[in-house]
Amino acid sequence: MYDRALKLIRQYHRLSQAELADSLNLSRSFVSELEKSGGKKPSIDVLERYASHFKIPVSSLLLFAERSGSSDLRERSRTYAADKVLKMLEWLEETTNDETGTQH
Repeated sequence: MYDRALKLIRQYHRLSQAELADSLNLSRSFVSELEKSGGKKPSIDVLERYASHFKIPVSSLLLFAERSGSSDLRERSRTYAADKVLKMLEWLEETTNDETGTQH
């Protein structure tokens, strides 16, 4: 779920992949690969760059990216909550795009 979390955080802040790549000193193709389902997995260094840029803890990025399927109830609850936050961000992105007629 890293791909989904990183993409939504970027979109929420209204940045293009190119703008974010430049800000993080990463290649545009690498940012694209991070956001592609089944694409590259970010290193801790990359997660730290995202966290620093968006002024959020790395742990929040990790929480959003946790996979479901854990048998531990607490772990599943955290994943469920993270999924709901991601869905809310997707909904906000879609709503804003509908209102402005833009795509990111």
